[in-house]
Amino acid sequence: MDKKLKIAVSGKSGCGNTTVSRIVAEKLHLAFINFTFRSLAAEKHISLKEVLDRAAKDDWWDREVDIRQLALARQAEGCVLGSRLAIWMLEEADLKVYLRARPETRAARIVKREGGDSGETTAFTLERDRQDRERYIKLYGIDNDDYGFAGLILDTDSMDPEEIAHAIIRKANQRI
Repeated sequence: MDKKLKIAVSGKSGCGNTTVSRIVAEKLHLAFINFTFRSLAAEKHISLKEVLDRAAKDDWWDREVDIRQLALARQAEGCVLGSRLAIWMLEEADLKVYLRARPETRAARIVKREGGDSGETTAFTLERDRQDRERYIKLYGIDNDDYGFAGLILDTDSMDPEEIAHAIIRKANQRI
């Protein structure tokens, strides 16, 4: 690929953002950028739940993640930025992709990745969705349920990561 694209991939937890963004970046020889609450939790040596609890009370956590990932994306010649708000925040992206899936599908993927109980994970995921949406509206005026402007919207319930990545790459190649 001659032109170094910037691709933004968003979706809620369990939709495949990280996995798919990594695959697309590898296949297109682009930088993979995915600095998240999980990254911050690891950096601070605290749990994801603790970060989420702190983020509910302190805007610093969201802003820190967003500032850092945007800086990384803007420094890169070409990249795939995978994050909850990538399609809203990386305005200069050549392609904006939104991944969606039913809550049950998302929870099953999270359980497969991290372990745990399916029912508890579904409840936690839905509560996290609610909290995330409220924070994004408060912080940035972004409603992450309003993604109709994305250049590609994929329902990922019945797709595996390779299929999703292939659909994104096909669309990206149309942009060159």
